[in-house]
Amino acid sequence: MIKKGIASLLMLLAVAWSFDALMPSKTIQDQSDLSIFSTQRALSHVEAMSQKPHGVGMPEHAVVRQYLIDQLRAMGLETQIQQGFSLTGWGNLSKPKNILARIRGNSPGKALMLLSHYDSNPHSSYGASDAASGVATILEGVRAYLHKGSAPKNDIIILFTDSEELGLNGADLFVNSHEWSKDVGLVLNFEARGSGGPSYMLIETNGGNSKLIEKFIKADPKYPVANSLAYSIYKMLPNDTDLTIFREDGDIEGFNFAFIDDHFDYHTALDTYERLDPETLEHQGQYLMPLLAYFAQANLNDVKSDADTVYFNFPGAGLVNYPFSWIWPMLAVAFLCFLILIFIGFKTRRLIPADVLNGTFPFLLSVISCCLIGFGLYWLLFDLLYPGYKEMLHGFTYNGHGYIAAVSIFSLSLCFYIYARFYKPGNPASLMIMPIFLWLLIVMLAGLYLKGASFFIIPVFFALVSLAVMVKQRKPNLILMALLSFPLLMIFSPLVKMFPVGLGLDSLFISGIMIALCFGLLTPVFGYFKHKRRWSVLLLILGLGLFISANFSSSFDEERPKPNSLVYVLDADKNSAQWATYDKQLDEWTRQKLGEDPNESSELGETVFSSKYSSGFTYFREAERKPLIYPEVEIYKDTLIEGKRHLSIYIASKRRANRIDLYTNPRLVMDEMTINGLRIQEGHKMGFMLKNRTRSRLFTYYISDNDALDLKIVIPSDQKSEFIIYESSNNLLNSRHFDIQPRTAAMIPKPFVLNDAVIIKRTVSIE
Repeated sequence: MIKKGIASLLMLLAVAWSFDALMPSKTIQDQSDLSIFSTQRALSHVEAMSQKPHGVGMPEHAVVRQYLIDQLRAMGLETQIQQGFSLTGWGNLSKPKNILARIRGNSPGKALMLLSHYDSNPHSSYGASDAASGVATILEGVRAYLHKGSAPKNDIIILFTDSEELGLNGADLFVNSHEWSKDVGLVLNFEARGSGGPSYMLIETNGGNSKLIEKFIKADPKYPVANSLAYSIYKMLPNDTDLTIFREDGDIEGFNFAFIDDHFDYHTALDTYERLDPETLEHQGQYLMPLLAYFAQANLNDVKSDADTVYFNFPGAGLVNYPFSWIWPMLAVAFLCFLILIFIGFKTRRLIPADVLNGTFPFLLSVISCCLIGFGLYWLLFDLLYPGYKEMLHGFTYNGHGYIAAVSIFSLSLCFYIYARFYKPGNPASLMIMPIFLWLLIVMLAGLYLKGASFFIIPVFFALVSLAVMVKQRKPNLILMALLSFPLLMIFSPLVKMFPVGLGLDSLFISGIMIALCFGLLTPVFGYFKHKRRWSVLLLILGLGLFISANFSSSFDEERPKPNSLVYVLDADKNSAQWATYDKQLDEWTRQKLGEDPNESSELGETVFSSKYSSGFTYFREAERKPLIYPEVEIYKDTLIEGKRHLSIYIASKRRANRIDLYTNPRLVMDEMTINGLRIQEGHKMGFMLKNRTRSRLFTYYISDNDALDLKIVIPSDQKSEFIIYESSNNLLNSRHFDIQPRTAAMIPKPFVLNDAVIIKRTVSIE
């Protein structure tokens, strides 16, 4: 009994250590030593930059830009502003104003770039984490580096991009238009998709990652959090950073450092200085300082490679890595050892064929059942109990951590119950056969389709050692078995949390599956527990407690405000107007204009404005027509040349709008198009806009400096063309034309959509 208790405590210690080792537990408070990175000094920059939302075109945007220029100049750095129009693959046009500075090295060669963006997400985000935290990390890191009097071998370029939130436009402008882009050999990019938690390192490379990982390890950051699985998944998701442009357009390697916890703050009015976790900012600094010192001196002409490595972080060992070429030999060795142990087990009768077959059922049932728990809990929460959760488009609720913990404990409880109910072997070694076989199968599939996940083989080797002990000894030392489980628990415990935090609670089923898979390899300990049903009941009670506790904070309030939306659309063609919302559930704020029984369909419902989650309008209500100033639209040139019609269209906002969305018939053919001086033709990365488009949206223009939209197109002479213009301003709540009650403290503007907007629709037909 004592050994079982010690073994249980050791495994709990391993789980706790796996989380504690991810990031600093405290920040450096002493600001007297000016040669070190101070989180407090970095936080002062975050506070200064996040006083108000500062997206492109907002008044505060210029204020933040000037603050950064002043800070760089105060360090003795000469600054420059790069500006110009950019249209990226997101279909968004803007005029970014990048901030640049350069520290000269003492040797020729490639330069190290420190990168982050200074614009906040339009229109309500304060941008404290995303990405004032990244800018502040660089400002404080460079200040400390310069104070040391270090003489870099390589040039160090500092780039604070603009319009990142709109479509990576600032990075596009730099990489494709600035002369310094050819000098860059490596990029360190600092980002955020939440307001807390550890910062994950993700590599951007067109080739192999082996040299980048090698140099990263040599730089020796204190708290590396990275694994090759995360980057493999990252590449599959529609989540890009500025560094993506460097890789795709400039073939420039780099590292992303981004934190994703407290995902509910991402792109919202809650992304404030007060909600940014100081330990998270400290973690960013713990990355920057050793990497800056190392790569300022390293040979940046030697960062490319054709070879890849598998890598993962491990407490006490830092970043562990090995080449892809080891994947199949390691798998072969593991399979061979597995077969030898099965042979020895059957020969010595430590393994009984009937017991092995019987042990297959509870493991597979556990995996399936734990998967269903994740699906079931998500359905229960989002479809039955709290449909208001669906208003949080990124899918991670304020009490999401409680639900992750509940699913994890419920899954453990279910595993104990299934093993107690369906299997009573004479030797628990029989329970290990199917779990090890399935893990080996997963590693084999990873080697074929997802090589970054091949580090799953590591806990399998330790499980094979456990199996060898169990085959040799009828009653092995449980403390030894618990110690052999440390690699499994330390590598995979953080992953159980990472997936639903990063991907949303609809991925809770992944956490359930991982719990069941890990439980299968923990049978060298749990298999010897006699009272599994008691453990199941205790864990069920604990899980219910966690679930109930999470539900106590399920309602929206001032600390956990509800996102909602409202727009006013004036159709200048039909001389009509309507209110619209993206919300699935109306509240007292939206009902003030939409009423109790709004319409669920409208012509406007077919229009989906640019949105990360492709969100469309849900409810509509006819509205009073307001005397708004229409955008100026003029076809100032219409010429027939060699059978082609050359048109020039001028579109200007007369009310200082924030954006113009342009739509056409997807079948409309254009041979050429020039937008504010940017020429789009076949072969261009935006060439899909000309022909064979699958959507009616052409592009979105985010206005700054009140610049007009100048569109030049070449079309077939006999083609009838139609352009639908939506001109939008984010001033619905403070416009003199509307009497809208302000949101309560328990509400925030819904992010990721065109919100709080006054929209004017106007059609231009070309016969």
